[in-house]
Amino acid sequence: MNNDEIKLLFKRVEEKNLSIKHVCEVGVYLPQTSNILNFIQNGIKATLVEPDKNNIEAIKNYFGKFNITIYPFAIYDYNGTLELIQFGASTFAAPLKSSPALVNEKNNLNDKNKIEVECRRFDEIDDGSIDLLSIDTEGCEWFVLKFMKSRPKVISIETHGDAYVNPFINEIRKWMKNNNYKIWYKDLTDSVFVKSDSVEISYKEKFELLNKTIIINWRTIEYRFKKRYL
Repeated sequence: MNNDEIKLLFKRVEEKNLSIKHVCEVGVYLPQTSNILNFIQNGIKATLVEPDKNNIEAIKNYFGKFNITIYPFAIYDYNGTLELIQFGASTFAAPLKSSPALVNEKNNLNDKNKIEVECRRFDEIDDGSIDLLSIDTEGCEWFVLKFMKSRPKVISIETHGDAYVNPFINEIRKWMKNNNYKIWYKDLTDSVFVKSDSVEISYKEKFELLNKTIIINWRTIEYRFKKRYL
């Protein structure tokens, strides 16, 4: 990946002239793929959560000169230990009944490595000041929202992908509604929400969101049909 690539999330936030002083990413994976890469490179304070030791070293080496804090554990709904099934960028918590890998790559999961990592609740690390939050934890995204102290202006969260739909999508939608968030836009895996008083969504953006939602829903139906009958 080109290090100078401008992430869509960064571009959209810049276009809206949103003031962002503290960004957080839960489930970083590799630093080059970080959804908040450009914010970090611009010197904005960043909280990064990543449980894989190898990825942590890569993050330290890549972002070492920037204003980052790294938490080397997974986010779950309790403090303790958690078993992860390693599958590259789609590594997921073993207790989950649904994750992108389980749904889309089930036939390729035989004999994958399992690792035990420390896990914490998100309120253990959230100081209440996060302005922008990106969550990609392969099905565990709800556990971040469930215990979050901050109310970020922007929340990007993995909700879908091919045949996969987040197992906690109903809880996520309810939380967003109860906390005065509205959906801003979607890409092929993530939904991006904003505080209702932070961003005015244009008619063009609303049309783009409707069109993207139709495409995503159709792709989900298509992928599920192929997996079942082909």
